[in-house]
Amino acid sequence: MTNRQPVQVMYGGAHLFKPDMAARLGRNALAAAEQYGPLDEVFGIPEIVAVRVLDKLRTEPVEDYRIDFEDGYGYRSDAEEDGHAVAAGQALRASADAGTLPAFVGLRVKGLGAESRARSLRTLELFIGAMGAPAPLNFAVTLPKVIEADEVARLVARLSELEREMGIEQGAIRAEIMIETPQAFQGMNLAEFVKAGEGRVRGAHFGPFDYTSSIGIASNCQDLQHPACDMARHLMQIAYAPSGLWLSDGPTPVMPVARERGAAGVHDAWRLHYRNVRHALRMGFYQGWDLHPAQLVSRYAAAYSFFGEALDEASIRLSNFVDRAAQATMVGQTFDDAATGQGLLNFFLRAVGCGALTEAEARERTGLSHGEIEGGSFAGIVRTRAQA
Repeated sequence: MTNRQPVQVMYGGAHLFKPDMAARLGRNALAAAEQYGPLDEVFGIPEIVAVRVLDKLRTEPVEDYRIDFEDGYGYRSDAEEDGHAVAAGQALRASADAGTLPAFVGLRVKGLGAESRARSLRTLELFIGAMGAPAPLNFAVTLPKVIEADEVARLVARLSELEREMGIEQGAIRAEIMIETPQAFQGMNLAEFVKAGEGRVRGAHFGPFDYTSSIGIASNCQDLQHPACDMARHLMQIAYAPSGLWLSDGPTPVMPVARERGAAGVHDAWRLHYRNVRHALRMGFYQGWDLHPAQLVSRYAAAYSFFGEALDEASIRLSNFVDRAAQATMVGQTFDDAATGQGLLNFFLRAVGCGALTEAEARERTGLSHGEIEGGSFAGIVRTRAQA
């Protein structure tokens, strides 16, 4: 689908990036699923959901990937980071030319605070220079630890200059911001970050562990489901709902690897990640970070089960809306009015976008056409049908 938001983003150190990265991650994820499954028993999900997860791992395991020059890379000598920036940019170009890139891709630079600004901008310039034109479709630069709107303004100004220098279409390189400091939540800062982006900012990522550390929460209590994280997510939603920014949740740091506990260790890590993803989905954060290929298994198991469990009720409600456009309707114990029509449509757009549901199944369940689903506008559906 052209209007989808990915449900995950994989971060990996820039020194490790190769042109076939997405395929290799997919093979590793599928191998983990086959070795430590069956998935329906591990997660308590229907067998049909488990089958769809395996299909996803075979066909599009990685939806979004960030070549990381920040936490996943660390601080190295200037010469070493220069070399990795050029090599990663060249590898990205090779992958783009070979058609092996994920649908969404980009890099994360270091922050633009005074201490790391020069290093961050140099890495960006070397990477974009090595990548060349045209920019891959859905390419983005992620800016971490944003404290001041001026940092976002510096990034977008340099992106505009680099586009002109490299012959890249203006605006083709999008920006994403990471919300992970208490300063970001003060005053109108969240909204100011987007204004400073001058239309380039596509998404905002929540950094739960930097955030909880900075507000004094003990390390043994830092958790994605901590109330402080929920509050931060709500504030991001309030600030960014009017702009339609994509919101992304943080990572689960416990990796699903066997080590000394064998399959039990993998299963426990999968189930923790599954619970965290389901919690984020319930709160309206439809995308999240993954740090290990085996987390793709629990990512899609959580997303597909989340959409599958609500599918029957959502199908009836949206069908009734389509049939009785702007009128109110009652289904079970839920009373709807026309204002919720878009929300119901968005449910199906997200389910189809991530592979939890095929478009043919969505059309059959809702009575919508391909054009109506692809258009993504409930108001547009109402107008079109009213004129028919």
